[in-house]
Amino acid sequence: MSAGSPRAVRWLALAATPTFAAMAVVTCVQAADLSIMLCSTRHGASPLDGMVAMYLLMSGFHAGPWLRLSSRRRLSSH
Repeated sequence: MSAGSPRAVRWLALAATPTFAAMAVVTCVQAADLSIMLCSTRHGASPLDGMVAMYLLMSGFHAGPWLRLSSRRRLSSH
C-alpha cells in the first residue's frame, strides 16, 4: 500500500491549519446566533468555549508545516 506522493502529503499537511481556523470561525458565528444561544443550557456562555477553543488549539498544533514553509522562504530570500 502506498502512502501517497510526498507532494500530496505536503499539501494535505498545509490544509489542516486553515481548515481548523475556518471551522473555529464558523462555529463561533453559529454560537453567536441568538437562536442557538437561547437553546443553550448555559446562557451568557462565551462563544470561545468548547468547540471553538478546540478548533483554535488544533489549528495551532497543525501550524508546523506553515512555520517550516515560512522559515524556508526567509532563508532562501537572504
